[in-house]
Amino acid sequence: MRFMMLMIPLGYETAAPDVQLDPERVTAMMKYNEALNEAGILIALDGLHPPSMGARVSFSSGKPIVTDGPFTEAKEVLGGYWMIDVKSREEAIAWAKKCPASENEIIEIRQVQEMADFSEEVQEAASKFPELQSKARGR
Repeated sequence: MRFMMLMIPLGYETAAPDVQLDPERVTAMMKYNEALNEAGILIALDGLHPPSMGARVSFSSGKPIVTDGPFTEAKEVLGGYWMIDVKSREEAIAWAKKCPASENEIIEIRQVQEMADFSEEVQEAASKFPELQSKARGR
């Protein structure tokens, strides 16, 4: 089962584009990342620049509208993610609990949808694009 662990650092929604990371925190996080990798469950991970460097494309008017960051209405934003492959939701939670997160960070755990989760009609529609299915699985 694949899960995304989404890091939500409270306050990151207002971080400046040139926000600096604490080297000690980076070292602790890299040791955690190394443990995920050594356990054979790490698929991918990345940190994300703050929203002040991002953009949102919305479609509420039926046409794409681009809004540059920061986003005044944002209360929680992603700071990064890990994609892991574990046997259960409980195992994903156990790994998240080992993260050296600080008191202003939250990890949200979300299971990745697999083709088997969908109806036969949806699976049939997706089967017409096998090259995209293999990319989605990282193959």
